This record gives sequence, structure tokens and C-alpha cells, in this order.
Amino acid sequence: MPLEPLEPLPVVILGIGSRVRHPEFGEGVVVGVKPTTYTVTFIKSGRKEIAVSFPFEVIEAVDTPSDMFSVADMEKLLINILRKYSDLSEPVALGDKWTGGKMVLTSKDGSLAPKEIPIETFFHKIVMIRDRMRTLEQRVNAAKGLNDEEKINIQQYITRIYGSLTTFNVLFKYKEDHFVGEKGD
Repeated sequence: MPLEPLEPLPVVILGIGSRVRHPEFGEGVVVGVKPTTYTVTFIKSGRKEIAVSFPFEVIEAVDTPSDMFSVADMEKLLINILRKYSDLSEPVALGDKWTGGKMVLTSKDGSLAPKEIPIETFFHKIVMIRDRMRTLEQRVNAAKGLNDEEKINIQQYITRIYGSLTTFNVLFKYKEDHFVGEKGD
């Protein structure tokens, strides 16, 4: 008679303060909960990250509050807040052909030495301008002291600035990161 496969044991989500026993590390207390791991401080072995699915013995379970945020939820919330109220920028990739390159500025005056700037440094400044323009755009749209006509006028200037910066699109690795001005100009 063939053996039927065993069903996996249900994973019990433990709350902070739960006591557990690990076959190798001994007794410990859950001090952190992440989506896939527990941070457990063991009496003899110190702090360890243990997979939630690991079959250790639960000595005393503490329930996880139903309204508790996961670390991932908290991280997303914090990133959204920082993006909204600061100059936090998303990672933007420099085109591969420019990596390690340099920009050389040469004066008409031959007595002056050329100025060399790593393209990565220049690109970072361009991305900062783009991100600050986006923040300015958001603040204009949210400004309570401006009427709709004033917002539209300022928005048109911002769009023209983006259009002036399209020259630098050649540096971006991905098209979705490009500056976009008014269509048809």
C-alpha cells in the first residue's frame, strides 16, 4: 500500500514575546516578527533570524495583534511619507554606455585648464533637478493660496523647464525616466 504524502503543518504566526525551543539553539524569546522570519533571542546562542516555517517547539505563544503593521507595510508607509515631504529620489539608472565616463569642459581661453567631471556626478545632479521639479509640481498643485489659473500658469513654466532638460535624456538608461516637455514643441 503506497504512503500518502503528508500535508504540511500549518504555520503559526507568533507574536513578540512568544517563547520557543529550537533543537540546536535551545530556548528563546521572539523579539521581532517579519513576513518570512522571526528574530529570536536565545539564552545560550544570542540573536538569530529563524524562518517562520521552521518547525521549532512553541513553549508559550503570544498572539499577534490584528492591527499590527508588518515591517514591509511600515517600510512602504515610510517611503511614501518621505517621498511626499522630502527630496527623496527613486533610484535612476545611468545608461551603460556612460558608466565610468567623464565630461570635459574646455574654455575658449587656452590658458585655462579643462575641467573634468565624472558623468555619474553630473547625472546625479540632473536627477536631483528632475526630482526637485517633481516636488515643486506637487506643491504647486496642493497649494491652497493659488487659484486654478495661477496653478496652470506655473505648471506651464514647469513643463517648459522639463522640455529644456530633454537634452539630457541621452544619459538615462530607461525611457520612462526621461524628461518630457510639451508635445509638439
